[in-house]
Amino acid sequence: MAVDLNHTIVPSRNKRASAEFIAEILGLKAGPQWGPFVPVETANGVTLDYMDAEEFRALHFCFIVSEPEFDEIFGRIRERGLAYYADPGHREAGEINHLYGGRGVYFDDPDGHNMEVITAPYA
Repeated sequence: MAVDLNHTIVPSRNKRASAEFIAEILGLKAGPQWGPFVPVETANGVTLDYMDAEEFRALHFCFIVSEPEFDEIFGRIRERGLAYYADPGHREAGEINHLYGGRGVYFDDPDGHNMEVITAPYA
């Protein structure tokens, strides 16, 4: 039996603004509201379903992209003046990593979720 992730709920203070933020950074589109959610669909069909919430803990999301897509995404991160890091603990500010023969970067979304973009999967 194959098991695939279909969607995950992402709590947010403003679901539309947060969905549009990550969609724009990643070069995707935020979909129309569906029930209480604003979805952002990735290339493999998984959706991040943004939902308004008052209290929540920050989560971590990692997106694997091609080298050219990384360049575009990293360019948008820098154009927006977002803080970025080479590590998940945000200790290596203004740096990217080069793990497993690829590149990676971490940044926070407007709700403090720790977003990661990598070009090579972890071994």
